[in-house]
Amino acid sequence: MKGIYTLIIEIKKDVEIKIGSLNKILFKKGTYIYVGSAQNNLKKRILRHLSTEKKIKWHIDYLLKNKNVEVKKVFFKLAKKQEECITARELLKTEIPILKFGCSDCDCKSHLFKVRNLSFIKKLNFREFKK
Repeated sequence: MKGIYTLIIEIKKDVEIKIGSLNKILFKKGTYIYVGSAQNNLKKRILRHLSTEKKIKWHIDYLLKNKNVEVKKVFFKLAKKQEECITARELLKTEIPILKFGCSDCDCKSHLFKVRNLSFIKKLNFREFKK
């Protein structure tokens, strides 16, 4: 199954985390949304993000391994890869980007955003992922 997904992430307190080549980033306490895609096996990719036992490969892995960071919900939809960047550009209009995060393979400003509320999820036609 091919598609895109969003991870709704709660950061429980302000933390500074080294994110690969981006070096240290200060993440303020709050709710964040990460946009990703999986063009081979969407369910497997989502389950990987939810797992604590994995090799650190992507920017999001550095963030999720921190004890003060928790994935609260996951949403997904069947879509082609370009929909990932379209979604990120939509989020950029209203949410706060963490610059260069998760977008080293495209020209987006970010694929991680600090969010004010999650009402936009319904507008994007995502469904909630259940294990």
